[in-house]
Amino acid sequence: MQFFNELTLLTTPYAFTALMGVVGLLIGSFLNVVIYRLPIMMKRQWRNDCLEYLELENDAPTDIFNLALPASRCPHCQTQILARHNVPVLSYLWLRGKCANCREPISRRYPAVEFLTAFLSMIVAWHFGYGEQAAAGLLLTWVLIALSLIDLDHQLLPDVIVLPMLWLGLIASLFTIFANSSTSIIGAVSGYLALWSVYHGFKLFTGKEGMGHGDFKLLAMLGAWLGWQYLGLIILLSSVVGAFIGITLISLNKQNRDVPIPFGPYLAIAGWIALLWGNSLNQWYFG
Repeated sequence: MQFFNELTLLTTPYAFTALMGVVGLLIGSFLNVVIYRLPIMMKRQWRNDCLEYLELENDAPTDIFNLALPASRCPHCQTQILARHNVPVLSYLWLRGKCANCREPISRRYPAVEFLTAFLSMIVAWHFGYGEQAAAGLLLTWVLIALSLIDLDHQLLPDVIVLPMLWLGLIASLFTIFANSSTSIIGAVSGYLALWSVYHGFKLFTGKEGMGHGDFKLLAMLGAWLGWQYLGLIILLSSVVGAFIGITLISLNKQNRDVPIPFGPYLAIAGWIALLWGNSLNQWYFG
């Protein structure tokens, strides 16, 4: 019996990592829904609120539109996607990247998000092993993927995701999953104030807004989860990654200098790196 327990699925590193890869594929499929639908839901709600405030007639669509309904459909022919055609990655490969009904191409982004989520989930599972840190790390990873892609598409970091995760990070600090309560609280406050100060300083000297308010909250969220000790590393890494990608895109003429580049994805990348290897990087840097 003891030998069997040592080989159970959740305590064997290889089996646990593989299982989280499968779970990551399923979560990635759900993240595709969140990334596409949540901004539309928010814009609909904003429009309804504005019309109600101005006491104007609301001619907005009355159809149900949320993360569950309506069922997924082909964007070209509007045919409902069957369950067998919605298996993460495998269905895309089986259908050769085309709709089963109209044969119009399906965006490669859908399987890419599913594969990315599975791959990063496996890294987190292997790094932390079975336990509460793996569970918290997986949740944070999935949220950062969703926030990054929403910010890339809409330059928006939804409060409906960021703020609950910030509070959840503070609650997690009560159990010292990644940080204790004092470092978590200081991390949340310091993370917000750090970019808030940069924003107002840049605006004071240039008269322009250098970043969105959502970036303040995202860094505060990362500070709440990881503690204030990792904020410097996150800011440094995000700045380096952002500068490298931005310069590369501009040099390749794929990004106009006048078009703002969202900073949220770079914060998310840096935060994820700090989640896994932040302690080692801090020791190396300060050493």
